[in-house]
Amino acid sequence: MSVDKPMQVVVRALDVLTALSNARGGRTLQDLHEELDIPLGSMHRVLSTLTQQGFVSRSRVNKRYFIGPAARALSAQRSHGGSPLVVPPAALAQAGEESGETVFLTEMIGELPVCVALVEARHPLRLFVRIGQEMPLHAAAASRSILAHQPEDVVRTLLAGTSMTGFTADTPRTVAEVLDHLAVVRDRGYDVCDDELDRDVWAVSAPLLAADGSVTSSVTLAAAGSRMSDPLTRARATEIVLRAAREMSFDLGWSGEDVAHSTQRGT
Repeated sequence: MSVDKPMQVVVRALDVLTALSNARGGRTLQDLHEELDIPLGSMHRVLSTLTQQGFVSRSRVNKRYFIGPAARALSAQRSHGGSPLVVPPAALAQAGEESGETVFLTEMIGELPVCVALVEARHPLRLFVRIGQEMPLHAAAASRSILAHQPEDVVRTLLAGTSMTGFTADTPRTVAEVLDHLAVVRDRGYDVCDDELDRDVWAVSAPLLAADGSVTSSVTLAAAGSRMSDPLTRARATEIVLRAAREMSFDLGWSGEDVAHSTQRGT
């Protein structure tokens, strides 16, 4: 029995998706051309098609290609509900166990902050979070704790591409408001979102530092605001998040230098 020859364009598209799924920092057109030995013209056509369909996205900041929302949605459907397909880091699991609240890891994928690991709460949470979910740049603590440590021109470029949706009356609606808020986040080393993304939801988020001091990820604890009204309860949640962020930063090779001195403060 003869076996049909694979369609070359399909094979190339799958090769591109596989290469991008293994590249946390994205890939340039030239990178993919050299890695996969696909002619530049053909590579450009494959990337254009995948981008149009949402399986690949391209950052306006560094011009690199990343896995897109359509591709992430495929894995998210299988990963929701605590599937072992996505095992949370030990520090994240410990934070979830200690707090009893929803704790998740967010990573910048291209221009989008995306939930990449999750420990679901023992308590009910009105705010729905799932692996693969994109976090709004201007309204989520998970996003802003990352943005606070990016150069201001990068932040402005990213915010220019978002709709600045007003999820509640307390949501920041202008670039100036967000920039002012990011300065506060840098000074205190973490962010708090209180009724800004969803009513009766309180969240605290801290950045993760890599070996070179860069920030591309954050860890966030989200809980019903009614359970977080006591200042002591909020302080304990903040301590849990800061400890988890510190442990995960050490795993990334961070030396322990203060975040305020190891990142670019919006300049």
